[in-house]
Amino acid sequence: MSDPICANGFCDRSWMRSADIFIENEFCVFISSEDADIRARAGLFPGVLPGSGVIVPIAHRSSPFDLTAEEWTATRELLLAARKALHDVLAPDGYTLGWNDQGRLHAHLHVLPRFDDEPLVNTGIRSGINVAENRRPDPYRQGSGRALLGA
Repeated sequence: MSDPICANGFCDRSWMRSADIFIENEFCVFISSEDADIRARAGLFPGVLPGSGVIVPIAHRSSPFDLTAEEWTATRELLLAARKALHDVLAPDGYTLGWNDQGRLHAHLHVLPRFDDEPLVNTGIRSGINVAENRRPDPYRQGSGRALLGA
């Protein structure tokens, strides 16, 4: 049964636990998966930018502006942990980050590893995750890792 308050289903985290990468702290979770069902529920086009994922606050928040100070701190900590996990697997050249803040949706932060060999490398978040033409020639080839250099 869908939650009438949570239009995108992020209040129910049970489906997230089988993601390829699942990291959780007290206030939020990060998921990244190549499973088609998980990607669809997270708003990610199949086969585009493997490693893309979302950070979701555990408490239902319709907007990132509603996050508490503790949730902001936890989100930052989780973002750093997600970057490390993605670096270990894909060594991205950079990242695109973007919040969804739309009425009844559960606010969430898209985390997209970006690569120099993407066809749409210099485009925004929607083109990065929702346009089939943004498939890389070798989707799992590691990038330069420069997104973590100096960290």
